[in-house]
Amino acid sequence: MGAVTGGARTAAAALAVLALATSCGRAEGLGRADVSGRRVRVVATTGMIADVATNVGGGRVDVVALMGPGVDPHLYKASEGDVTTLVGADVIFYNGLHLEAAMADVLERARDRIRTVSVTDGIARDRLLAPPEFEGAYDPHVWFDVALWIEAAERVRAALAQLDPEHAGVYATNARAYVARLEELDEYVRRRVAQVPESARVLITAHDAFNYFGRAYGFDVRGLQGISTAAETGTADVSALADFIVERRIPAMFVESSVSPRFVEAVREAVRARDGDVAIGGSLYSDAMGTPGTPDGTYVGMVRHNVDTIAGALTPGGSP
Repeated sequence: MGAVTGGARTAAAALAVLALATSCGRAEGLGRADVSGRRVRVVATTGMIADVATNVGGGRVDVVALMGPGVDPHLYKASEGDVTTLVGADVIFYNGLHLEAAMADVLERARDRIRTVSVTDGIARDRLLAPPEFEGAYDPHVWFDVALWIEAAERVRAALAQLDPEHAGVYATNARAYVARLEELDEYVRRRVAQVPESARVLITAHDAFNYFGRAYGFDVRGLQGISTAAETGTADVSALADFIVERRIPAMFVESSVSPRFVEAVREAVRARDGDVAIGGSLYSDAMGTPGTPDGTYVGMVRHNVDTIAGALTPGGSP
């Protein structure tokens, strides 16, 4: 109870700080500050979005990511320090589609004073997945379809150009270069996936973060928890997934860097109880990237790590 009370108190304090800051600065209006003579202060909620902003903004931006490696954005609550960072931003980029659900109040308050942009708003709704269990809401994990993430990059470019029109050409040039890298990445993923036999293209993870990956690259995706890690996992879910693995003779399943491995381990034990066996094929990045300064700490590196891990574990003769 104490931890819950402490968390609620921190959230309330953060909102109070934001309310005071926005009430003092509201008269300035959105985007009226002239940023042409200095670097644009960008705050991104996730590492994936920060990576886009860094690549598109180049030397024109200073980018801060609120959520680091191993952080689950579904459950992340803004601290008072985060709110101070948000208040100092020229623009805030967030995913949207309820990914940052626990930050909803803070982002809503921030809109009163700070340009606040959802990077998924530019994606046509008919290209989004809407799982029945979400009752009309969309799956937020769009970054696992590289073609959709290109749309997010365009959204960032447009927002930066609107905020800093004097340097719109810089953002356009940077965006073209970044998109070219993403198009190469998409081709790389397809080449690696082609090495996996079609019958083995089943991706089993802790939660359903990879449905866009599955749709784009031809995988049957099964997650234990559902799209949000806030969802509960029961004995029946573990049992059903274990039955599926044994029936299909799935060789490997995967843990995730931002989700506890205990759910996957429970499934593995249930498979063994059925006289079956399934390997842990490796750890995938789902809702967060790797450590900054490493290849996995970039969007391109994260996606390459994931598809290499998946292909290696599911291809005969690979190395789970």
